[in-house]
Amino acid sequence: MSLVSIITVNYNQPQATVDFLKSIKTHYPTANLEVILVDNGSNENHYKTFHKHYPKIIYIHSIKNIGFAGGNNFGLRAAKGDYLFFLNNDTEIIAGCIETMVSEMEQNPDIGLLSPLILYHEDKSLIQYAGFTPLNYLTGRNNCVGQFENNNGQYEGLSHETGFCHGAAVMCRKTDLLKAGRMDENYFLYYEELDWCEKFKRIGKKIWFTGKTHIYHKESVSVGKESALKTYFTVRNRMLFIRKNTSFLNTLAFSIYYCGIACPKMMVQYFLKGRKDLIKWVLKGVLWNFTHAKNSKNLGFKIKNS
Repeated sequence: MSLVSIITVNYNQPQATVDFLKSIKTHYPTANLEVILVDNGSNENHYKTFHKHYPKIIYIHSIKNIGFAGGNNFGLRAAKGDYLFFLNNDTEIIAGCIETMVSEMEQNPDIGLLSPLILYHEDKSLIQYAGFTPLNYLTGRNNCVGQFENNNGQYEGLSHETGFCHGAAVMCRKTDLLKAGRMDENYFLYYEELDWCEKFKRIGKKIWFTGKTHIYHKESVSVGKESALKTYFTVRNRMLFIRKNTSFLNTLAFSIYYCGIACPKMMVQYFLKGRKDLIKWVLKGVLWNFTHAKNSKNLGFKIKNS
């Protein structure tokens, strides 16, 4: 098998990362594999702990939190693999996963990015991801295929083109990445994998899903649900994605819909839920797009290492 580089990012989640490393070591003790861990501005250095559980680990320390895209891009500097497998540190893989992913890509050179079936770790019978529907670029909306379905083998053995990959687990060839470009660090968190898919599409590559293997994902370990961080970056980056990947007229139509319908609806819902504290982050996310260029590196949100 070709050399595969697994790249993962840790931010203050040592136990999740240890579990991740254990799953790799259990299923791939002698594989042609390198594991690159980027410690992304964590409060404590757990290198010794990580090394204990995976002695061959390539450990890279970032002094500050540079985001999901930034962390993965940082890890790329050390990657020597022909295939790059980006995995969240709150995932766990199964036996045969890597070989199956590589085999799919070798059989179809048109594949640019490939994601496997993703199951929830807390309930391994429940599906999180089985592909994405195409995006409606006027509303910035699409659907995650299979989410919350019971896994009854309905996607087992299937491999096909899909709308977008899933950032928790995605593989690509290093040669394709060098042509398409790295993840855009301006997103910091959320929508960077959708934007990355657009880059691969522009070089003529396709986005695929395979149900021939799967991984388990501890959803919401990284960022709590309905937090200020999540609200701000999902609102901000949904609009940023449209600005970066569609025409002026499409962006204008989307902006009218987003500012006139989608965001006011979101704020009303937060009010009714008793989460008035999140309303200001919806407004901040929208306003950022009107006050910053689409390539601005000003995040508009202070990231604290806490």
